Amino acid sequence: MRLTRREFCQSTATVALVTALGLATVPAFTGEALAQAKVSEVELMAPGALPDMVMGDPKASVTVIEYASMTCPHCATFTEKTFPELKKRYIDTGKVKFIFREFPLDQLAAAAFMLARCSGETDSSKYFTMIDTMFKQQRVWAVEKPLPPLLALAKQAGFTQASFDACLQNQKLLDGIEATRNRGADKFKVQSTPSFFINGTLFTGALSIDEMAKAIDPLVKS
Repeated sequence: MRLTRREFCQSTATVALVTALGLATVPAFTGEALAQAKVSEVELMAPGALPDMVMGDPKASVTVIEYASMTCPHCATFTEKTFPELKKRYIDTGKVKFIFREFPLDQLAAAAFMLARCSGETDSSKYFTMIDTMFKQQRVWAVEKPLPPLLALAKQAGFTQASFDACLQNQKLLDGIEATRNRGADKFKVQSTPSFFINGTLFTGALSIDEMAKAIDPLVKS
């Protein structure tokens, strides 16, 4: 399915539209997350339609890849509750290389990812800052009329009305985000968000830091 700027403006763009792209809805995850499948790490790390957004030591023995959607409440929960400790314990210490990949489950999520990409075009740290801010403010902008609150958040990141409009009109960028999502779904069987590949093994759900540690610690090389 091809998304356009016109669809962003016409869409009611609520979180309830998670099936708009024909993908699975996000289930409620409870209990311990279990490993789902193993895929080729070589294929996972092959270049995609857009450059990967990466944190951490590129030579780390463990690579964690998150597929997320900006309108996914479970993704917001992971970002707020688990990611800070993951970053402190593993990413900042050089044990984990972390890669964040776009997997929009609706039109609004795709628009939010576009703004993050435009924000971090020359500085990936700005991309992650925008992602963090939008997850924390998800209830503010994931609403029936999302463009005004999205514009307000974007202006805090340095956007003007003109640059905001130009970003959302960038069909090439939108196509790249769509390709990233389709590759995750078709090649790596990602069906819900958040989904994580830890050295090629798929885990689903908003993992706690203890669940992540259980998967990561045996893979860390001293």
